[in-house]
Amino acid sequence: MAKHAPIIAPSMLSADFANLQRDTEMINESAADWLHVDIMDGVFVPNISFGLPVVRAMAQHAQKPLDVHLMIVQPEKYLSAFRDAGAAHIIVHYEACTHLHRTLQQIQQLGMKAGVALNPHTPIQVLEDIIFETDIVCLMSVNPGFGGQAFIPQTIEKIKKLKHLIVESETSCLITIDGGVSLQNARTLLQAGANVLVAGSSVFNAPDPVQTIYQLKHLYNH
Repeated sequence: MAKHAPIIAPSMLSADFANLQRDTEMINESAADWLHVDIMDGVFVPNISFGLPVVRAMAQHAQKPLDVHLMIVQPEKYLSAFRDAGAAHIIVHYEACTHLHRTLQQIQQLGMKAGVALNPHTPIQVLEDIIFETDIVCLMSVNPGFGGQAFIPQTIEKIKKLKHLIVESETSCLITIDGGVSLQNARTLLQAGANVLVAGSSVFNAPDPVQTIYQLKHLYNH
């Protein structure tokens, strides 16, 4: 079976907030595929990050799709606003959506890819009735809210279970891994079935972020 190069989505949560235009342009020039943008409200997660004006500003400079991850309560209230700000994909949390099916449909009707994120303690089984409605499943491999956390090893088994569910369901849903992704564990994640790697600290704290992105993108070539 031919191995496909992973989709690399550097996490802007680890960028230099005083130089977001510079870091966005750096990603434009790199082998990255998406920009991953974490929106935090201080309610669903214990931190506050970007809001709509910052997403709008990033979108003016980004030449790659904005993969917007809403770590917020009542995300359904803000879908149109984030679409208008420049989001190409919106990922909502299973744990934050009372009417997940409706929310995913709304995202798709607005012309974006729809994703579901699961916190580390949420089992894969909760997706059995919704896997047909989603384009992306984002597995949190750290507890959401802060960058720079250590990878939770049980994530590997969750990827395998999710991959099995996707194959059984005959869907083409992408598996995103978000949290603690690095050159050290990326190959293992891909072998387990991941398609998209969200990398924050390991990219932006690297001596050469562009080179690190290139290495993540071309893991199978080395």
